[in-house]
Amino acid sequence: MARVALLTPHFARVCAALCVCAALGAHAAEDAVKIEIRSPKPGETVKNKTDMAPLAGLALAGERPTNFDVMLVLDVSGSTEYPSGIDVDGDGVLGETVRSLNPGEADTVNTDPDDSILSAEVAASKSLLDGLDPRRVHVGVASFSGEVDPVTGRGLNRGNDALLELPLSSDYNAVRGALEAVRLRGPNGGTNMEAGVKLALRELASLPGAQSKPQPNAKKVILFLTDGKPSLPFGLANVEDKEDMLAAIDAAQLAKVAGVTLNVYGLGPEAIDYPVAATEMAKATGGLYTPVRTPGDIVTMLSGVSFANVEDVVAVNLTLQEWAGPNDILLAPDGSFKGFVPVRPGLNRIRVSALASDGTRGSMEFDLQFAQQGMTDLELAAERDRQEAFRKQERERALEISVDKSGGSAPTPSKSAAPTPTPTPQSGAPVPQD
Repeated sequence: MARVALLTPHFARVCAALCVCAALGAHAAEDAVKIEIRSPKPGETVKNKTDMAPLAGLALAGERPTNFDVMLVLDVSGSTEYPSGIDVDGDGVLGETVRSLNPGEADTVNTDPDDSILSAEVAASKSLLDGLDPRRVHVGVASFSGEVDPVTGRGLNRGNDALLELPLSSDYNAVRGALEAVRLRGPNGGTNMEAGVKLALRELASLPGAQSKPQPNAKKVILFLTDGKPSLPFGLANVEDKEDMLAAIDAAQLAKVAGVTLNVYGLGPEAIDYPVAATEMAKATGGLYTPVRTPGDIVTMLSGVSFANVEDVVAVNLTLQEWAGPNDILLAPDGSFKGFVPVRPGLNRIRVSALASDGTRGSMEFDLQFAQQGMTDLELAAERDRQEAFRKQERERALEISVDKSGGSAPTPSKSAAPTPTPTPQSGAPVPQD
């Protein structure tokens, strides 16, 4: 872990450096969504024991690159010690805040610290890694809070309110280790959002002092998790001053100049109650602001982010006039997808379609030769269980996202199978800010 100083050069000089970085990564005007089928290979005969053929591929929106540099930025301020609302560690005991009935006796902030908001942030980040390809997606980790003077209640502003836990890396085991170190160190201090954004920007844009080596032409993304509002670097650490908010937004404007997309997740009631700073930060960079009513739900929701700006992928067997089920295709944040499509023995004509965040679409068709393998009743049951487990993984994530977006109780799947063979992908991801 490295302690780092905030960026202090004059604004004009920083903007000049960032403009150079953005120019190097500029891309041509965007086209429709492009789809690449990686499996099955052309001419390959797919064999399976049920009439479902596996497929895998990649969807790209416009001229966006296929490589990504992603900085995970975690809020470790004192308030992240509070319960997340779910059993993060899966021990069967839900952490709760217990109010003291005795005058002068402190409340118990969290009866199970491993169910804290910080623990949920870390668990969500680890889960996200499971759906990424380290050959294409390099990930770094940063944390932010804010040192507070115990006498005055103001920030100390020593330049280390943000910490670089790990530079951009393709070693996901190292990323998991850095995340675990954040969890073990625990929450502390105020909320200096400006520091967190500027540190992530320094690493992604390879500004002076950076320890990361960004990939050439990679798309730069910040995933910013916070349970509150900016309370530093100005004024009292427990008060959101206007200057704190403007500092965070100005940092996001710098990210925009460097071509960095900032996606912000607001965790819990405090973070989603009139979240001006969070929404404006995301809006400034063309990113997304996602409110998460129950902080622990971030564990499943973070995996629903799209780095590639691809919202949905669907598949249909044109030969059978039959769609893959609403949970048969699993879309990863980097635009890669895998799943199953219904088939029959012999030649099948398959169409895969994708929907981008800006509403553009793309599709491609290919021939799939299929041969069924015989199986026993026991094998058939096992294969069906495997496919159902795959569908459940996508269905649970879709329901979590849908429930939180509606703010209500009745879960509604984010995707549904279309009744005709004209693909109409639907979005299950957060809506970009206007």
